[in-house]
Amino acid sequence: MKLGFPPPLDLPDTRGAYPGLELLATAVLLLDSALTVVYANPAAENLLELSKKQLLGQRPASVFVDASMLVAAIGKAVASGTSYTEQELELAVNGKPKLHLTCTVSPVEVNSASLMLEFRHIDQQLKIAREERRLEQQQANRELIRSLAHEIKNPLGGIRGAAQLLERELDRPHLIEYTQVIIGEADRLQSLVNRLLTPHRLPAYRRMNIHEILVRVKGVVQAEFPQVAIVADFDTSLPEFDADPEQLTQAVLNIVRNAAQALVGTTAGPQIRLTTRVARYVTLARKRYRLALAVGIADNGPGVPETIRDKIFYPLVSGREGGSGLGLTIAQTFVAQHHGSIECDSVPGRTVFTILLPLEHGRGGG
Repeated sequence: MKLGFPPPLDLPDTRGAYPGLELLATAVLLLDSALTVVYANPAAENLLELSKKQLLGQRPASVFVDASMLVAAIGKAVASGTSYTEQELELAVNGKPKLHLTCTVSPVEVNSASLMLEFRHIDQQLKIAREERRLEQQQANRELIRSLAHEIKNPLGGIRGAAQLLERELDRPHLIEYTQVIIGEADRLQSLVNRLLTPHRLPAYRRMNIHEILVRVKGVVQAEFPQVAIVADFDTSLPEFDADPEQLTQAVLNIVRNAAQALVGTTAGPQIRLTTRVARYVTLARKRYRLALAVGIADNGPGVPETIRDKIFYPLVSGREGGSGLGLTIAQTFVAQHHGSIECDSVPGRTVFTILLPLEHGRGGG
């Protein structure tokens, strides 16, 4: 049968190939009017663990063990003549675990294709939603920190000044010690307030290589924690990109130093591994990038405590006694100002922080 659709979605077509679809990270199947597969992109082959040769000419009911929900979604798209999304699909290929997916079915007309099926892992959708919530929370955190810092800054100056005046009036050394404590604590709080306000400076972009930063950070942390082995595993083919070296150095330093501090006292060969790789087709701050830089900071320490695992980027949250809880907050702020993101995956014995930065982002451009 020939499906009767309203004006279809126009897809690129070059001599029977689908170059745009070949590059997508989203799994795509194209069906003809008889609902048989006429095209599968590499992402679909990876997702379904089937080759293009195994998929071509098959109907959904032949590919999947139970395709009733998918067939129903296809029917709704055909009936309405518009795209239809099924949010929660459970699909299994013979002999393989079930896949939890969302599927968007869209009418198309290109070569022999009449329908396009786009599959995404539900966990990928959740990841995007989590990133959006994190961005909103981060903005709220920044405003809260800024307000608190300004409110604290003025009284601190008064406290320190009063302690200095009082010290001049005292003639007993043990009383002067108390004023010194007040002045010292006021200075410490002043330093904390300055750190809270510092991240709001906009990046000063210049052309740079990420490995310059990582080598510098490695040297600083290695000197401070000589008992911790720091291993470099770099992709030296990575191109230069526009960034603020000072801000990125501080962001990486905060994470690496946190990892080293977590390893202090461990006996089973404490190690930090720094890696650089290219990440392809990633979404950062709601924008899709073809190429991104992935910096990995992995350690074999005890891991992030489960009680704070979801809050480690919040200000004043720390899993270490005496920690200010600002290192990761500042790191996230600096990375976000470069339109990037930080992710953390932690279990006892292995914690990995991954910094993702777009390679093609222009100087201050959007």
